[in-house]
Amino acid sequence: MTAIANVVVVVIGLVALVLLPRSTGEERSQVRAQPRSPSPSPSAAPPKATAESARKVKANEAGLVPVIMYHRILPKRLASIDRTPAQLRKELERLAKDGYVPITAAELVARKIDIPAGTHPVVLTFDDGHPSHFAMDQNGMPKNDTAVGIIYEVAAKYPNFRPTATFWVNRDPFGLRDRERQKQAVKWLADHGFEVANHTYSHPDLRRLSNKRVSEQIVRQERLLKKIGAPDSTTFALPYGSQPRKLSRAHDGTWDGTRYHFDAVFLAGAQPTVSPYAKSFPRYAIPRIQSNGKHGDCRRWCTTYWLDWLAKHPGERYTSDGDPARVSVPRKLRATLSPARAKSVITY
Repeated sequence: MTAIANVVVVVIGLVALVLLPRSTGEERSQVRAQPRSPSPSPSAAPPKATAESARKVKANEAGLVPVIMYHRILPKRLASIDRTPAQLRKELERLAKDGYVPITAAELVARKIDIPAGTHPVVLTFDDGHPSHFAMDQNGMPKNDTAVGIIYEVAAKYPNFRPTATFWVNRDPFGLRDRERQKQAVKWLADHGFEVANHTYSHPDLRRLSNKRVSEQIVRQERLLKKIGAPDSTTFALPYGSQPRKLSRAHDGTWDGTRYHFDAVFLAGAQPTVSPYAKSFPRYAIPRIQSNGKHGDCRRWCTTYWLDWLAKHPGERYTSDGDPARVSVPRKLRATLSPARAKSVITY
């Protein structure tokens, strides 16, 4: 081996050591995935689904989709809605083992569900833009034990687990107040396929505000997101899940000469959503599931309950046919689809 080759090997080894996750009380052998775009390769055209192929994987694109709601990721939980890094890691690994593939909220609503045949979409959403969701280390990598760091860590271990999520943020995205650092964070996330969108400017209870103040909160945040280079928001998450008295103000309105429109509005937590191809898809009141166990109020409304339920009732969940241009369902579910949303339907 040449001297240059020896140097390359040493450098690669040092980089690998830098990227190893820090121990958090238990040894973790996996190395974090090198950040990559979650978009499929343009040269890898998906196979066309047929009735036979849909039957083989038991495709059901009229099924339920879990949209999971996360808040802070803390070493020690301070509130019931907090998760520890170990809890988030464990839940994401369960999703990966159960065949779930992350997509963004915007992709769900736009029906851009391009995942392998036989797998199930899941939407990972993080509210409020907390510093524990995303931060960069000195090497320009997502920090260990942040939400993005853990997502990439799980993606390294489970290659089919697409590293993407939706972050609904307020006026200080990821705890950053410096405008340039905000721009850097948003650019990094957008470049790597994550969604950063509107969660109001100061996180008020919209039910308590006048219609004008509701629109002001949304427009001020839209203007901030535009200043820091975020793509236009197509989705919106209600703070506390509280709907304004005039429901349409959550997705359409004007304030100070600026108009806003969202393709979908998300609630705070309850149950999986029906398929975006379904007639009953609640575009402006999409439910989410709180990440939590089975204790207290979470016995029927949190992830542990619903992921267990979906595992026991696999015919009820959304299972992809692997072909984003077609919608495959068991014949008995054909009538549940909206003709306007599902034009190329395969039944079996």
